[in-house]
Amino acid sequence: MTSAELVRLESVTRTVVLPDESDLHILTGVDLTVREGDHIGIVGRSGTGKSTLLNLLGLLDKPTSGTLTWQGRDTARLKAREAARIRGRDLGFVFQQFNLLPGRTALENVMAPLMYASGREFWQRRRLAWETLERVGLADRVDSMPQTLSGGEQQRVAIARALVRSPRVVLADEPTGALDVETGQQVMSLLDAATLESGAALITITHDTNVAAMAREHFRLEGGRLHALAGVPA
Repeated sequence: MTSAELVRLESVTRTVVLPDESDLHILTGVDLTVREGDHIGIVGRSGTGKSTLLNLLGLLDKPTSGTLTWQGRDTARLKAREAARIRGRDLGFVFQQFNLLPGRTALENVMAPLMYASGREFWQRRRLAWETLERVGLADRVDSMPQTLSGGEQQRVAIARALVRSPRVVLADEPTGALDVETGQQVMSLLDAATLESGAALITITHDTNVAAMAREHFRLEGGRLHALAGVPA
């Protein structure tokens, strides 16, 4: 049975105008299809457009040309409110810098996205946050402040926050960049297992080939395009 298509990019470009009014062509023709359950690793050097691609996938920006569809809908036609609704409900973000709220417990950090939910998600936000922290192995740290947690624990809180609303796609931007190698591998294994269990797609964007190698599909972003790799990124 074929998995449902979530995101499709066809000939997507992104160009920005510099202060001297010249054009900087960041993405020159990206093609990518993301389906439920996919784990895609995208590797690229600094300055190759990884953040630009992430912003497009996260509906934070729109292509200069080409087509980006979300569940068959052309995102160019989405109103700002509709794009924000999809980001809040169907997209989860995990960043290199954990971006946890200072002065808030692990539980309160994971509850934060549910403050904008409605119905069951809103009224049961504490239980949902606790259960998600339990999934990532932090049931005994729910009342801990971020500064008392190790780097790996902070990233697991960030993962729980990204997963708490059961997103369809999780976007991980250099998710192990602030961690040592061993902790980074543990965090990636956890993230992969959690998204696989829920059926969500996971897209990891990184400069670290070891992190990208943990994906099941591999691409290199170079020259403004994605190049499929048959094996593990080198």
